Amino acid sequence: MDVLVIGVLGVLAIVLAAQASGRLGVAAPLLLVVLGIGVSLLPFVGDIEVEPEWIIAGVLPPLLYSAAVSMPTMEFRRDFRSIAGLSVILVVLSSVLLGFLFAWLIPGLGLAAGIALGAIVSPTDAVATSIVKKLGVSPRIVAVLEGESLLNDATALVLLRSAIAATAATVTFWGVLGDFAYAVAVAAVIGIAVGWLNLRLRHRVKDAAVNTAISFTIPFIASVPAEALGASGLVAAVAAGIVTGAGAARWLTPSHRFSDAQNWRTIELLLEGAVFLVMGLELSTILDDARSDGDVLWKAVWIGLVALVATVLIRAAYVGPLLQGLARSAKRKAARTQQFGAIQDRIDQMEAGSPAVGDGPNEDNPLRSRGIPPGDPTRMEDRPIPKLRPGDAQRFRDRVVRYVADVDYMQAEPLGVKQGAVVVWAGMRGVVTLAAAQTLPQGTESRSLLVLIAFVVAASSLLIQGGTLGWLARRLGLTGIGVNLEERERLSAELGEVSMKVFTDKGIDPREMMRRPDDDTGSDVPDPKPDFQRVRAMRVEMIEAQRVRLLELQKTGTYSSAALTWALQSLDADQISMELHAPDAGE
Repeated sequence: MDVLVIGVLGVLAIVLAAQASGRLGVAAPLLLVVLGIGVSLLPFVGDIEVEPEWIIAGVLPPLLYSAAVSMPTMEFRRDFRSIAGLSVILVVLSSVLLGFLFAWLIPGLGLAAGIALGAIVSPTDAVATSIVKKLGVSPRIVAVLEGESLLNDATALVLLRSAIAATAATVTFWGVLGDFAYAVAVAAVIGIAVGWLNLRLRHRVKDAAVNTAISFTIPFIASVPAEALGASGLVAAVAAGIVTGAGAARWLTPSHRFSDAQNWRTIELLLEGAVFLVMGLELSTILDDARSDGDVLWKAVWIGLVALVATVLIRAAYVGPLLQGLARSAKRKAARTQQFGAIQDRIDQMEAGSPAVGDGPNEDNPLRSRGIPPGDPTRMEDRPIPKLRPGDAQRFRDRVVRYVADVDYMQAEPLGVKQGAVVVWAGMRGVVTLAAAQTLPQGTESRSLLVLIAFVVAASSLLIQGGTLGWLARRLGLTGIGVNLEERERLSAELGEVSMKVFTDKGIDPREMMRRPDDDTGSDVPDPKPDFQRVRAMRVEMIEAQRVRLLELQKTGTYSSAALTWALQSLDADQISMELHAPDAGE
């Protein structure tokens, strides 16, 4: 009964925090951390401790899977270099540098244990993404932060595992690198396979509730086998989510996707809120453990604050050169686009195929005058142009269009100094840091001190950086980016042309759809009771054609993910509405 009461009170606290966050202008996770800390310090509240495996293996896989499903794959691909650098290179760099710092500040700790603590406090938390989304900053900043938070947890946990092993035995750099490569590669293969099978299985399940229930198991179907094989369950869950999100529009019906979105939003709210509430509630237990190990409270506070400053400085030192490299890369790619006119001409020629210069039956071949046989030209422009197979020319054109669209995206949403400042300050630590710290073996030297330092870093990061991130973004003028109405209008016009093509391909005048079946007068007066079954069938066919076009546009990248998502949701809403109002909908 006590557990039931605590669970109900926890859900109510999460709901109230979510409601109050909008009015107070403070992110709900921050409110829940403060609330949890306050409750934990009440004299009549006992110690609360949650096994870290419940968070790492039970909470993080569904949260990361859900975030990966909704992650815009186009932006993820475009900024994969930045995301990979932040989630892998920066985590490793931070762990090692912080390891030296901790080994220096804590006598007798040792470098291996210091790197373990560095790995614990290195990964950023996804709460930053929820804050910046509400601020209306550049979608590119959101994509980079979201992609980083999806992958850096796995990097940190794999590195933590190797560092803990190093405290008891000797490990080599290549051994750690091999473990990391194995953990990521095996997990990626499992996650991709699970995501692929997930889509094809759920494609055959017609009931939306059953379909969504299956989706709740997918993160664990991916993560559990990966962990059993010594790989990263979190990477497997993320890979399954990315594959599912990329193929959902093709394999799942609108009602299934709508059911998924609504139910997973509730799961995210409860799980995310619960972990931050528990994070605050565990403070009393952590303090008790620290007191039993001596007077380490103030030592943990000042070391934790020093570590927090160090994480921000290391992140800034890495992000600066990263953004400069991205700017140089964008300039080089922009310069290459000037050659694409000639490339398009070459593709057109290859699609048609043409003989070599002077090889025509009625032409004088200049090669023959030099004694060169016509079948052995020496210059590129004199060579025969091979004819492309059907479909190859369009694929080449799509690649060119996608390349140009990527360049336009980089130039339209550059990551400059201001954007870099937000990326640096948004690198908050959170619940993963605390959960990872509690996985330290019981025999670890100064374990209670290390756990308390991790808590100080995570809590102070959330409260200081999270509490001021909105102010910083507004001060830099990066908030309030609204809807691009002009882009939506262009996309709507293009989809309108797709709709008309459905009619023209069938040789149907749209006005004919509204006439009586037996009306041969050619009257333009619509039938007050038209053939709705026929109209509905044509409307569904138009929606399907428009959805196919949206998927094609997603590959080429000529429109933003926001515009494509808006259009897809509009089509889904139309189709769901027709299904609800169909004559047999209630059967």
